Amino acid sequence: MSTPPKDVAQSPPLKAADLPFITAEIAPIAARIKEAPSDFVVHELPAYAPTGSGDHLWVHFEKEGLGTPDAVKRIARALGVEPRDAGYAGLKDRHAITTQWASFLFGKAEKLENVELENIRLLTVTRHTAKLRTGHLRGNRFELVLRGASQARSKDVERVFALLAERGVPNYFGEQRFGFDGRNIDEAKRWIVENGHAPRDQWKRKLLVSVLQSVVFNDVVATRIRDGLFDDAVAGDLLRKEDTGGLFTTDDLEDARARVRAWAVSPTGPMFGTGMRPAEHEANKRELESLARTGLTPEHLVRFGRAGEGTRRVMRIRPTDVTIEWSAEETLKLGFSLMRGAYATVVVRELTKGVTPNLDTGGED
Repeated sequence: MSTPPKDVAQSPPLKAADLPFITAEIAPIAARIKEAPSDFVVHELPAYAPTGSGDHLWVHFEKEGLGTPDAVKRIARALGVEPRDAGYAGLKDRHAITTQWASFLFGKAEKLENVELENIRLLTVTRHTAKLRTGHLRGNRFELVLRGASQARSKDVERVFALLAERGVPNYFGEQRFGFDGRNIDEAKRWIVENGHAPRDQWKRKLLVSVLQSVVFNDVVATRIRDGLFDDAVAGDLLRKEDTGGLFTTDDLEDARARVRAWAVSPTGPMFGTGMRPAEHEANKRELESLARTGLTPEHLVRFGRAGEGTRRVMRIRPTDVTIEWSAEETLKLGFSLMRGAYATVVVRELTKGVTPNLDTGGED
């Protein structure tokens, strides 16, 4: 990692409402979301199908008003197995109706026959040779209902999604990651920057590290947008292949720019940590400037430790299989799929420009 800049002034993290939009030219489309769990439906898209045999019982289930860890614990108790041996690909929103898979070592399918679990509906049971692990999903399918949206703005809704298909959606982290009024950021800085005591709980340490990583990532993406470089390449970018996910850099900037604009590759941003592969040249300089603006240095990253060794995150995402339907004058139904790790709320905010009630009340993968 290069030497961090010394002349970059620190600045408070941008709030979600202050992060720049790709569709800023289109006026906000007022709407309400998440008035009921059925207004926010998420279907996990698995990376592969279970084989039908093996030591791990795979359970496909639907949950409502319940977090993924709690749902998995309830199913494990019904099976009489240890919850710590269970696996799932990702966390799903509590304030929604969601479907996903979980695996249970040595679980017996017959124990789930005629079982009723509160807030959980069991869909399919099969077996596989391995545990389901974090990240083992292709993406998620979202079915959202936006209430109070005027059908007179239908052309603008179509324009927003046309621009997002062309340029992509900023792959921001929403305010739900940072806690009420940014309190998670303050707590993380007391530990990492001000040399406070590390949380005893490993989960809490990982959360606080991810908070600081996310603050820097959002700043990197926001700066690229303001500088007109969001759907472009700069020298030293670490680029992600859209088809395979492979990372590479190139000295042929013109070729990189052409491939970005053709959606063959997308630039990645930093989730800083000692194990993260850094960008090079101008891209690295820009990322270190964002690190400095948040009051962090490469030395602080050592304190992240195993709680956040770092990775790369793609800067833009593109909704696919988009459906737009008006079921009533003021009820807009949206459907779209996103790659794993992306948030549906960042798509919705491009429509509403951040003025949607309940937009950041929960997280999704």
